[in-house]
Amino acid sequence: MKDWAAPLIGAALFAFLSPGLIFQLPGKHRPVDFLNMKTSIPSMLLHTVIYGLLLILFFVILDVHLYA
Repeated sequence: MKDWAAPLIGAALFAFLSPGLIFQLPGKHRPVDFLNMKTSIPSMLLHTVIYGLLLILFFVILDVHLYA
């Protein structure tokens, strides 16, 4: 059996945490912008930190596995 948790969770977080897709922290004109499809360097850096912290949460702390 192969553990599919890492590629599925990693790909889903990467897609949903892309700056500007669902939300953008920090926004251009507000602290949080929603669905604006624009990005900036500070926003990319903050989303990278959030992505890394969520990966650590799922794989190190919660030890999530999905076998198929």
